[in-house]
This record gives sequence, structure tokens and C-alpha cells, in this order.
Amino acid sequence: MPRSRDRARKRPAREPVELPPRQALQQRVAAAILQAGAQTFASLGDRANLADVAVAAGVARATVYRYFPNRRHLLDELARVTAEDVHARLILARIDEVPVEEGLGRAVRAFVDAGDGFVVLVRERAGAGGGEFDRLIAAPMRKVLEAGASAGAIRRDVPVAWLFESLIGLVAGALRHGSLGPDDTVSSVTSIFLNGARA
Repeated sequence: MPRSRDRARKRPAREPVELPPRQALQQRVAAAILQAGAQTFASLGDRANLADVAVAAGVARATVYRYFPNRRHLLDELARVTAEDVHARLILARIDEVPVEEGLGRAVRAFVDAGDGFVVLVRERAGAGGGEFDRLIAAPMRKVLEAGASAGAIRRDVPVAWLFESLIGLVAGALRHGSLGPDDTVSSVTSIFLNGARA
């Protein structure tokens, strides 16, 4: 019996499955288009079109259309991918397991690290990706703010929804217009928000 346990322990971990070359290439191209889309839509807003995204991605316009048949489809996919990315960052940051001020700082870091995608997500959340935004980002953030208000660390005279909107507006504005590095952006946004939100 001990030998079989030893053998089980010594088994090598399974290697990650490699995608066929064509599928791997398609994933890389789609990711490049999404990244270019985030940069383009964050900087140009409603004026951006798929031709702009193609230029930013360094691919032909037809290639963008092959992956994303229209602007709305690209925006929805970008919002979905970014919401999932930010949600994963919030979970890893354990924002609800630390004091509220630290949790808010960690949340701001998650938003800032998502970069241009977060700016687009905040703009587009009223669209098809709104439900995902509420479930993956707004809900955990409201919990932190509510816990802070209950503990007396966050103002109770201002609705939590309003505080949340203020926070994401600050982050999106800093990402869109700021020239600070990530660390200074996180520090500045967190400080400005807490100075107004602190009880």
C-alpha cells in the first residue's frame, strides 16, 4: 500500500495542453484586436470605428471584421473579457478580508491594472455587458463599501451606489487623462476618494 501512495505522489503533473498552431494564432490575433480596441475606444470614445482598431492592431480591416463582425460585437466582447479580468483581480486581492481602506486601495489597483479596458467597460456597462459588470464588479465593491459604512469607516449619509459611481468615475478619469504611473495613480485615486468618503 505505501508503494502505491509513493507512486501516486511521484507522478509528474500534467503538462498544459498546447493548442494547434492555427488555433493558437487565432487566439493571439483576437487578443491583439481586443487590446487595440481597448486603446482605441478608450482614447477616441464614440468616434472610434473598426478601421481605427485595425490600424492600432496592425492588421487589415477585413481581419478585424472576421473576428468581430461589427463595433457592438467587439465592444461587448471587450467588456466581458475586462469584467472577468477585473473580477479575478478583485478575488485575488481579497478586498473583503482586509480593513476597508486597504480593501479599497486594492480594488483601485485592480481597476488601474485593467487599464484602457476598464475605461471602456465603465463607459459600456449600460449595454449588453451591464449585468456582468453589476455581478462581477459592482456587487463585491458594494459589499466592501457597505461593510465600511457599518463599521463607521465610510460615510453613512451618502448612498453606497453613489460612492461606487464616484470611485469608478475617478479611476476611469485618471486612466483616461492622467500621466502618472500605475502606483501613483492608485495612491492618488485612493487618497482622493477616501478623503471624501471617510466618515
